[in-house]
Amino acid sequence: MARVLMVGAGIAGDTVALLLGRAGWEVTVAEIAPDLRTGGQTVDLRGDSRDVLERLGLLDEVLGRLVPQRGAAWIDRTGRPLATMPVEAFDGNGYVSKEELLREDLARVLHDAAGPTVTHRFGETVKELTDTPHGVLAHFRGAPPEEFDLVVGADGAHSRVRRLRFGPEASFRRPLGLAHAWFTLTETPSTPGLDGWFLTHNAPGRRSVEARPGHPGTQEVGLTFAAVELPPRHDRAARFALLDEVFADVGWRAAEFLAAARVAPDFALDTFDQVHVPRWHDGRVVLLGDSAWCASPLSGLGTALALRGAAELADALGSAAVSEHPDRLSGALAAFERSMRPRTRAAQRLFPGRVRQAAPVTERGIRVNAWIIRQLQSRPVRKAVGRVAARHGQDPSADGPGTAAAGRAAAR
Repeated sequence: MARVLMVGAGIAGDTVALLLGRAGWEVTVAEIAPDLRTGGQTVDLRGDSRDVLERLGLLDEVLGRLVPQRGAAWIDRTGRPLATMPVEAFDGNGYVSKEELLREDLARVLHDAAGPTVTHRFGETVKELTDTPHGVLAHFRGAPPEEFDLVVGADGAHSRVRRLRFGPEASFRRPLGLAHAWFTLTETPSTPGLDGWFLTHNAPGRRSVEARPGHPGTQEVGLTFAAVELPPRHDRAARFALLDEVFADVGWRAAEFLAAARVAPDFALDTFDQVHVPRWHDGRVVLLGDSAWCASPLSGLGTALALRGAAELADALGSAAVSEHPDRLSGALAAFERSMRPRTRAAQRLFPGRVRQAAPVTERGIRVNAWIIRQLQSRPVRKAVGRVAARHGQDPSADGPGTAAAGRAAAR
């Protein structure tokens, strides 16, 4: 039986683990976190996401975990709306979809579906990868070394596998100039409700604070600001001090969010980057998901690419019957790259001005951004924009999601 090591138990890692487990591979997943990760962005089921989940037989279960949505609204420092975009905009292809769920819920469905066909090792990762005549010897942080026929690095934009096998992160990282903190806020009787709306307050200086619906009794909060580098991950005090400094004079609920961030168990902070790796496979090691092609959350396509990439990798291995014919692995990995490259290149071509739209520089820019959002939904342009936005993330042969999804990208 062919053995595969998946490094990373995220969306991409657990999806391909599930598919290869079903195909008869012996699958081990090493995840550095002590348990399945919680938190993360809300994700939608448009395009490739729905297609892959239906293939996995998990679509109905995922649909049962949706978070009710009414739409998105951009507000001033007092909470007064500047622009709105309901979920019905552009025939459901606007900024917020009716079919959205928390990333942690999608990850849980995928993880549970793998069942006994996959062995998960939490609190574990690789520290060295050594080629052998017939495989790769993985040296773990805690467990004894083991040999595998294939190693898949699905451990995110800051991939350890990529660093060990392909080179330092700086060689592949392309900063977009923004950073983003996110966490879950537990509501109290005095917490302002959202009534199903994703609310964003932009402040001058490329800053924004956001809140959107989460599980009952919770809200998912985001803080976006201009940055290329951040204090070290282990220095939480420095990270909170930075947020306090950046958002000190921002209105709406900024002060409430800064206080809540300090007690949130799932608080995370990272830069918005893209990852560009010229070649995703080296021998018996292959990169998958954000490790290989991170398009950044600004693309809105991270989950769809992770799911589709996992399916394409499993299909390439299956079509070549690699588990029975190990000598065909190189050709299968090359076929996987050929199938996914067009999709990832399209996703990385962000709509012109996308970063500025996410975090405008001036008060005038904030007002112009709101005006554009309103105009896109006006009768003269609504149908045209809807036709273009409907191709969001689905047609890599066209202009790609960075330019095709004009309605969604202009809003975001």
